[in-house]
Amino acid sequence: MLNALEVVTVVIVGLLVGVEFSVAVIMNRILNALPEDSGQLGHAHGGRMLGAVMPFWYIGSVVLSTIWAVAGWQHHGAGLVITAACLLVVSVVMSILLLVPINNRNKTWTPENRPADWKQQLRQWDRYHYVRVAVLIAAFTLLVVALA
Repeated sequence: MLNALEVVTVVIVGLLVGVEFSVAVIMNRILNALPEDSGQLGHAHGGRMLGAVMPFWYIGSVVLSTIWAVAGWQHHGAGLVITAACLLVVSVVMSILLLVPINNRNKTWTPENRPADWKQQLRQWDRYHYVRVAVLIAAFTLLVVALA
């Protein structure tokens, strides 16, 4: 049973990393290259769509890694899993304190009501997101090493 939990946790966290990495490296570049107001509208739509799903995915990743850490306490790699779970908690805290406030503003913006500094706010979100992706990659790497 522990093996199934380990594999499910690695897959769920791996998918999370993949989505967040693609947002950082691919989707934002595509959206920023769109003409006129299309990019900002795309960012707002993405914020609404992913903002509805990501809380469950992040919390689910924390819960799964915590269960793995508790269930596998006596097994090889438990320290790696605990560290990964802590990093996933850091990613949740970063999200709540740094990224979600910007995203909540962004998802309501239209070309008619967005603030003058909207581009700076999106660039700030990107910087925070890059750090969050690095934290997620570190957590995922630790889980993979613990599994191996």
